Amino acid sequence: MRYDWGRMTAQVIDGKAIAAQVRTEAAARAKKLHKRGITPGLALVLVGENPSSLSYVRSKGDAAEQAGIYSDMFHLPENIDQHSLYSRILDLNEDSRFHAILVQLPLPKHLDEDTVIDAIDPAKDADGVTPANLGRLLRGEPCPWPATPAGIVELLHRIGHPPAGKHVVVCGRSNIVGKPIAAILAQKNERANATVTLCHTGTPDLARFTRQADVLITAMGAPLSITADMVKPGVIVIDVGNNWIEDAGRAAGRTS
Repeated sequence: MRYDWGRMTAQVIDGKAIAAQVRTEAAARAKKLHKRGITPGLALVLVGENPSSLSYVRSKGDAAEQAGIYSDMFHLPENIDQHSLYSRILDLNEDSRFHAILVQLPLPKHLDEDTVIDAIDPAKDADGVTPANLGRLLRGEPCPWPATPAGIVELLHRIGHPPAGKHVVVCGRSNIVGKPIAAILAQKNERANATVTLCHTGTPDLARFTRQADVLITAMGAPLSITADMVKPGVIVIDVGNNWIEDAGRAAGRTS
């Protein structure tokens, strides 16, 4: 979303339309592979019954299908043990049907996420979360990027506001959004070349930094972390957060 407080208006970035465009382009590339006898394959691994995770995985499967990619969801029980899940990932590494593996996070608390992620073959790491690929990303070497940072870069270019020369403030330091997008945008290349400030929940006087941003990327993991008085006119805001909050009106039988 791009704000212009001088006119008290906001221009909303149509991310859904851009995503549809990207899927169409991906489908065209997949069609070329099909003609060569190659069907791109994605293994989606879901553990447990978290409703949000189930919804995410289904939507990823639908997006893969629209892009001409074969996908299969491996829905594993909540109480699966560490060894069994680790072994399943190793099996998928060897399964020639799949060129990429995506493990939906978070995992149930009794499972160690780092161990599971480490089991993924870096060559099949769809989300760019393995240590090898995160290291390559930081070095500016070719590697798969985490999906959300990759989407942010694509979004900025497609709306005609490339990050080069801009001050980008990233709020959030997760391994799947905050840290990777900060590293990507600081790289010296035509897709990046921004000046990047990385903030987080422990940053004192957060507004002092957010008001300097030409591009503000928010991934704080907490709702209402950024308010209107914390941004300057004309800023481009990319909000990648997804938080549930109580709706007092709805609870009282009213809609707003």
